[in-house]
Amino acid sequence: MYSTHAVINRTPRAKDAELAACRWPEDALHFIPDWVYTSEPVYEREMERIFRGRTWNYVALEAEIPNTGDFKRSYVGATPVVVARAADGSISVFENRCAHRGAEFCRHGQGNTSEFVCPYHQWSYDLKGNLQGVPFKRGVNREGGMPKDFKNEDHGLVKLHVTTRHGVIFASYSNEVEAIDEYLTPEILKDFDVVFPGKKLKVLGYYKNELPCNWKMYHENLKDPYHATLLHSFLVVFGLLVAGNKAAMIADPVHGRHGTMASAKTEDKYAEVSAENKKEMRSFHEGMRLQDDRFLDFVKEFDSPWSVTMQTVWPNLVVQREMNTLGVRQIVPNGPNSMLMLWTMFGYEDDTEEMTQHRLRQGNLMGPAGFLGLEDNEAMKFVQEGVRRSSTDRNVLKLDSGHVGTSNSLISEAAIRAMYSHYRDVMGF
Repeated sequence: MYSTHAVINRTPRAKDAELAACRWPEDALHFIPDWVYTSEPVYEREMERIFRGRTWNYVALEAEIPNTGDFKRSYVGATPVVVARAADGSISVFENRCAHRGAEFCRHGQGNTSEFVCPYHQWSYDLKGNLQGVPFKRGVNREGGMPKDFKNEDHGLVKLHVTTRHGVIFASYSNEVEAIDEYLTPEILKDFDVVFPGKKLKVLGYYKNELPCNWKMYHENLKDPYHATLLHSFLVVFGLLVAGNKAAMIADPVHGRHGTMASAKTEDKYAEVSAENKKEMRSFHEGMRLQDDRFLDFVKEFDSPWSVTMQTVWPNLVVQREMNTLGVRQIVPNGPNSMLMLWTMFGYEDDTEEMTQHRLRQGNLMGPAGFLGLEDNEAMKFVQEGVRRSSTDRNVLKLDSGHVGTSNSLISEAAIRAMYSHYRDVMGF
């Protein structure tokens, strides 16, 4: 389905030397070195310490595998996995790699099956990843075959730990990761549970695209309310996120790795922007209007002060609530200079047909060609090109200097500083 990142042939000694040379600037809170976005050894350490470390990784929604035998292909970091529901209702997540010769045995994005059979040598596995069949296990005419001490139970698929929260499925390689509610923290759960209150979800559609940027840039982008009021004409002109509106950038207070960018839309369909703020925002275009004003309708359906919440859950999940369009985005690292974005748009099973159509209409904000998504994708591409090719070696994070974590100002980089503080600890920089 996708190609993984190109492997650069470096000896272990060369990789160790490159990592040893990775020194964070002395003023660690206010500068990010370019190598965090471009170094192959750094990327490999991220796969080991972050995605295969003490983290919960989003893999699917329960609504995508409601019945026995339902499965979905997914990823933890760059590693392909399968999410499957067994006859007892339990959910398993295991690597999409045959225990025999390493083939990706699951070739369909989603489906229903009673077993998984590797196409290469037909080793078969049950819905929990246990090896159940080996052709010619005892050879032919008493010749060949597996040794007498070969046991199926010793050769199952690599299984991950699994947890769920209100219909959202997470997986982890670590048996030491904390419970999901503790992992998310009460501050992040407050808005997570607004979108996922325990009601049954209804999947409305999918997008997928590749971005030519480092995976961490997407976390930065959604912890960066500064750009939102400058880059996105749509947000500013139509009042979805405007400097001066009630807004916040909320970071989890424990590690600073998760965040929620939140804003409250005014009741007017078109933004009222002060003359002073207009001077700062080149993206504001006076008099711009939509041909179909229904696009801007906000039906208040949640007990929340916010009309917009964009959550980043470390390390690979984005939960989007943009007025009435709902979705999750899964970040899939694809080497230091590339990432895949897998989008799932949804509503609720008890939505009226009118609400479903409204969510689909507003869904044009999102996706790789959405009114907002397109601009973010281009901006991050420009940043990656810059850090790969420039003669300088650092990025500046001095907005709202001195603050780390939550900020009530949109003109702040405090949440990005909090994320990289956690990142440095985990990575050992």
